[in-house]
Amino acid sequence: MTKTKLLLLGTGTPNACPENSGPASAIIVNDQAYLIDFGPGVVRQASKAYFKGIDALRPDRLNIAFCTHLHTDHTVGLADLIFTPWVLEREKPLQLYGPQGLKDMAKDITHAYVKDLDMRLRGDEPANPTGYKTEVHELDAGTKDYGIIYKDNNVQVNAFTVNHGRLQSLAYKFITEDKTIVVSGDTCPVEIMKEKARDADILLHECEYTKGLETRSEQWQIYHRNVHTLSVDLAKLAIVAKPKLLVTYHRIYHMNVFDRSFDLKQEMEIRKQAILEEIKDAGYNGKVINGEDLDIFE
Repeated sequence: MTKTKLLLLGTGTPNACPENSGPASAIIVNDQAYLIDFGPGVVRQASKAYFKGIDALRPDRLNIAFCTHLHTDHTVGLADLIFTPWVLEREKPLQLYGPQGLKDMAKDITHAYVKDLDMRLRGDEPANPTGYKTEVHELDAGTKDYGIIYKDNNVQVNAFTVNHGRLQSLAYKFITEDKTIVVSGDTCPVEIMKEKARDADILLHECEYTKGLETRSEQWQIYHRNVHTLSVDLAKLAIVAKPKLLVTYHRIYHMNVFDRSFDLKQEMEIRKQAILEEIKDAGYNGKVINGEDLDIFE
């Protein structure tokens, strides 16, 4: 068996930051890709990864994905994921796992493109009749730990509930022959994460800049504390869970990314470093890295 890899297709947030694509990750095992979320640009990011040597992310081979929650920044790439690989001759229906509402989302997206489908299926342009279809497996709301929701020769996938406000929100634990990788999705700190991420090889977790939040209005501070994870709280979680590697993504810097009066990239680098320092100062001494688009962890 080949080594399991975690590849970050996009590490961004709802902000259309020029430095980061939308949230999307991939677990690669034996040349099979298992996507987690499908933010904007997901297929083109997969194409970039393919040209970096990751065969499993050739777009026509993208055929299974897990959704953490239905916020737009994690799902607006679903139309791309349904149709682009099919146009590139994917024959397998796209397998989707995620929260309630995902089935309707896939159905409505497919309906929105009936004109395109008609042209490709019944017009002069040849297309196979299966690759645009979706097979959606929804997880009922209200369950804390779903157990193993997917299993094949490469991987077992455990889904469990996290807390991101009103939306049903899921995290996923991928167990392979050589690695355990936990992907948080969007969430405030939750006790179950300490259990599920305990001694994991990689914990990929969202994170926000603690000092930056102090500059926001009171209402925004309440919101972010209730639905996201501050760097200092991520440190407390990781101290208990003890992952071999902690990787931050979906980092919220609490800054205006559409202000050309300063060097955006430089300011982001300052805040990235500050996040790592906040995690360290909060007492976490384990290995921690800020994940970036197209980073690969083995």
